[in-house]
Amino acid sequence: MAEPDKIFAKCAWRLIPFVMLLYVVGFIDRSNVGFAALTMNRDMGFSPAIYGFGAGIFFLGFLTFQIPTAILLARVGARRVIFCVMLAWGLISAGNAFMQGPTSFYLLRFALGVAEGGFTPSMIFYLTLWFPPAYRGRFIAIFCSAIPIAGIVSGPLSGLLLGMDGIAGLHGWQWLFLIQGLPAALLAFVVFAILPDNPSQARWLNEAEKNTIAASLTIEAPPDRSVHQVLLDPRLILFGLAGLCSAIALYGINLWLPQIIQAMGFSNRATGFVAALPYVVSMIAMIAWGRLSDARNKRVWDTALTMLAAAAALAVAGFSTNYLVVLAALSLGMAFGLAGIGPSQSLLSSFARGAAGASGLALVNTIGTLGGFFGPNIVAALKSWTGGFGLAFVALAGAQLMAAMIVLAVGRMLSASPGSPRTPSR
Repeated sequence: MAEPDKIFAKCAWRLIPFVMLLYVVGFIDRSNVGFAALTMNRDMGFSPAIYGFGAGIFFLGFLTFQIPTAILLARVGARRVIFCVMLAWGLISAGNAFMQGPTSFYLLRFALGVAEGGFTPSMIFYLTLWFPPAYRGRFIAIFCSAIPIAGIVSGPLSGLLLGMDGIAGLHGWQWLFLIQGLPAALLAFVVFAILPDNPSQARWLNEAEKNTIAASLTIEAPPDRSVHQVLLDPRLILFGLAGLCSAIALYGINLWLPQIIQAMGFSNRATGFVAALPYVVSMIAMIAWGRLSDARNKRVWDTALTMLAAAAALAVAGFSTNYLVVLAALSLGMAFGLAGIGPSQSLLSSFARGAAGASGLALVNTIGTLGGFFGPNIVAALKSWTGGFGLAFVALAGAQLMAAMIVLAVGRMLSASPGSPRTPSR
């Protein structure tokens, strides 16, 4: 193994398992409302429309702080910013246990989105401080595989927690929010104690290793651009719209998956275990596709192909009446949709460096976040209209198809503008 490979592998082993753990906790807190809904909707008298709006309003809060948090992290460091973010979201997530009705449900979900909003783009930018572009596809994909890992853990755990109904006078869904919310608040203090802001502050790297990382990042550095230039870049705005369409499909599945599976006749506990299956497939797909994308270095096509495949799988789910076929198609639709994250985020990190680079990542994720609001509400509306999920799956397939078309259009823009700053590889 070449010396730089050894150094970056060392950084990966030191950092990625820990930041993945943080993301697993965050994604569980973001999506556990889907499992809580199995009994919460009945206990609180929530209709599909109330649940869909409450599940989705998280993302309106989520988009508000992505750009400010990313810029703050670039300027003052990850340790203090992520500490504050995690402490706030952990306490708010646990506070969902004490909602009193639709209004408090909406407010708590919105507040959770505000608290958690800056985490994902900030952590992806954080990884760009350690790994040059040639390594980013695989390592960003491994970091983002926390999403399916969260699904694998959350499903069975949530099913068991719902069984605590009546203990200490609390409903099972209240125990779910309490037990799954507090780890984020506790981990915030671990972040403050051990997370280095950048390679120069890592005590486990010697000077030669730090110099090698700095040299590698300098050789392949993105261009110097201002925050203003990045935020007005039409290519990034279009990438954000593609992310919005893809997120409509992904969160339309994610936040309704427990109820989709329960409608197939499974018990609450069995639903938790069955819901883990799509995430197992997704984890394998994300890691494998991220490594392949680094080898191919065709970031635009590697992103668009996953969206096209996801669209095809969701269309199959929409037209099938066989539960096994629907479950398999949804698993593939989720897996393909998530597999595109590694190459797409690697491509986005090539547009700029520093605060401008963090702003670009946050801009795309901010626009994409709106898909998390629209997705659950589209499913809710179509389910209320038709009484089933088939038409909703077809609509989600259309969203992924639109995302792929936008990504390919941006790819043509990139290839047609060779004079642009360090044009990322197609």
